[in-house]
Amino acid sequence: MRLIQFLTSAGSRAVALVNSRQQVQLLSGVNTVYQLAQQALNTQTPIQTLVSQLLSSETADYAAIRSQGRLLTPFDHPDPAHLLVTGTGLTHLGSADTRASMHAQTSGKTQAELTDTMKMFKLGVEGGKPQPGQQGVQPEWFYKGDGSIVVPPGAALPSPVFALDGGEEPEIVGVYLNDAEGQPWRIGFALGNEFSDHKTERLNYLYLAHSKLRPCSFGPELLVGELPAHIEGVSRIYRNGELLWQKAFVSGEDNMSHSVANLEHHHFKYPLFCRPGDGHLHYFGTATLSFGDGIETLPGDVFEIESAAFGAPLQNSLGLEQRPIRTVKTL
Repeated sequence: MRLIQFLTSAGSRAVALVNSRQQVQLLSGVNTVYQLAQQALNTQTPIQTLVSQLLSSETADYAAIRSQGRLLTPFDHPDPAHLLVTGTGLTHLGSADTRASMHAQTSGKTQAELTDTMKMFKLGVEGGKPQPGQQGVQPEWFYKGDGSIVVPPGAALPSPVFALDGGEEPEIVGVYLNDAEGQPWRIGFALGNEFSDHKTERLNYLYLAHSKLRPCSFGPELLVGELPAHIEGVSRIYRNGELLWQKAFVSGEDNMSHSVANLEHHHFKYPLFCRPGDGHLHYFGTATLSFGDGIETLPGDVFEIESAAFGAPLQNSLGLEQRPIRTVKTL
């Protein structure tokens, strides 16, 4: 079951079930996935059951919604400051190779000497998938921002004026909402572009935190239910309407060194992230980057991330942020 949020031709918000690439079926009684999730929590109804109960007879042209730029991200929060965006790295088999070679370009060390990266990866391989009831090793973790950094499918990802680079990261995103008691609930999964500044990270791996403070996007469809164990997709970059680069990627637990449950455990073990009413977007990592193949992106380039498991592709262009850098003043 896959859901979208979009703007109707009249400008109001709506939630719909995706029936095909051509048609979606609207839900009645809710106009956001946030409202749908709250209703599921309040009535203790599984979200898939609730969707079936709220389906109306009204349909909409999905192709027109996409072509007219009316798609929204498949989840948002009424207060963007209460939607936290985070992620994990070195979670996919092969992800350490890209990261290690990237750091090696300026460190002057051989790949075997990149002990911090390789040790972290090895820890995940050996202890990232614990048996039920046991605690696994904690992954690399990073903070990206709050809901204000998330741009909808089709929109530009505004790279800051001080950025050295802006590159895609095709990932799976977990979508969560905490109930009134602070219990986290997973709503579903989506494709994501965890847009990052890889040149800044390459300067020194301790700059990873800076490199992640960038915009991102996810969607357009929210997969409700369990994540497939094996996911195949393709990441592409178009320049001036022509294909510049493409590469297949895989995800799902069969291709990961950590289980989703382990990643979730080590995020929500912190009381800060169990604050009642907060939403969470958590990126699960990738092993596929165009930067690792020597691609340097330019403003206007279009990123496209596609996987059959998630329906329509996620497309975003590379933009430039116009906001000037502020200086601190004394009161």
